[in-house]
Amino acid sequence: MAAMHKHPYFLLALFMFQVIAVSATQFTLQNNCGYTVWPGTLSGNGISISGDAGFALTPGATIQLSAPNGWSGRFWSRTGCNFSDSGNGTCQTGDCGGTLKCPAGAGGVPPVSLVEFTIANTKDEKDFYDVSLVDGYNVGIGVRATGGTGDCQYAGCVTDLNVNCPKELQVIDSGVVVACKSACAQFNTPEYCCTGEHATPESCTPTEYSKMFKDACPSAYSYAYDDASSTCTCSGADYIITFCPTSS
Repeated sequence: MAAMHKHPYFLLALFMFQVIAVSATQFTLQNNCGYTVWPGTLSGNGISISGDAGFALTPGATIQLSAPNGWSGRFWSRTGCNFSDSGNGTCQTGDCGGTLKCPAGAGGVPPVSLVEFTIANTKDEKDFYDVSLVDGYNVGIGVRATGGTGDCQYAGCVTDLNVNCPKELQVIDSGVVVACKSACAQFNTPEYCCTGEHATPESCTPTEYSKMFKDACPSAYSYAYDDASSTCTCSGADYIITFCPTSS
């Protein structure tokens, strides 16, 4: 039988596919809530994440998405959504343009709990990630690194902040607190928003509201300059993002 000869372009394409497959970072999204959530994603540097065509996660369901090296962006949970067959609709919290698939450049409407990532250009460099309550809180969220090296800390907010949200920060729908605003969103003043004369780490310090968030969720960002205890790093990892985590 004659030997089979592979075209050099085929070999190059196969090699490139293998490089991409090996270098992609895998995100596993899992819903531990007792209700359906609609995850939202936003890519921050023009590099798209694969697998996100807009979707719902029923209780207990998981889905995997992947991003190439150099990707940066965020994930969040939308709740109380109602979409038509054409993918148009609204959500109680975290809405992003009124569509099932968030439009390019559209983030979740605050208040919303965020997981933020900057993925390194190589597996030997550090990824940076955090859970942020700077835009408020709607659903508990956590991120755990798997298979990586380095510190690879857990970041998350396990406590249900809606239960103890101060009255002045509450977002209420049908008599139920569905989200908790940030003090910046509610009062829009420099000391709460870290703007103007409070635009530096030295001049923007924790407030009574950010301290409440921090006490409840110690590993999450509670205000803009809460870097020291809230930024996590890991190299060569994949990540599990859990909505309504029960422990760290």
